[in-house]
Amino acid sequence: MTKFRSTMNGLKLKIPPALLFLLCVVLMWLTDRGLSFEPLVLKTPDWLYSVFLSIGGLIILLGIIEFRRKSTTVNPHKPQDTTAFVKSGVYRITRNPMYLGMALILCAAVVRLENMLTMLFIPIFIWYMNEFQIKPEEQVMEQKFGEEFLGYKKKVRRWV
Repeated sequence: MTKFRSTMNGLKLKIPPALLFLLCVVLMWLTDRGLSFEPLVLKTPDWLYSVFLSIGGLIILLGIIEFRRKSTTVNPHKPQDTTAFVKSGVYRITRNPMYLGMALILCAAVVRLENMLTMLFIPIFIWYMNEFQIKPEEQVMEQKFGEEFLGYKKKVRRWV
């Protein structure tokens, strides 16, 4: 069990979120190609894909804009390089808009592929992000910004 925990801890901040997101999209596509049959078809209106894609992309963009306004890093592998605590704009609604946007774009992929099995990758993405990206980032934020960040965590949810 100790070796398992050590291995799991070794994953913290290792896989870039954008790479994990792309991996999920590729796995969704492969799942759709390899395991697609009638009972698993998910019928959705055509416009729903555009809604998820647009909202997800917009939320990511708004998150990046706020980071740029505060002149701080958007590099998720180096949270220790953070120079400012961003809590304005979209960060008043969610602590992780860029990751939320990625999850919404994964929802768009599910709608586009119309295969219920592809939905399985969304909770996997969220679990991985919570455990190996967000929690380590939050530890750094608590160390750097102390009570201010702890108060923010109480007021603003991680995902919405």
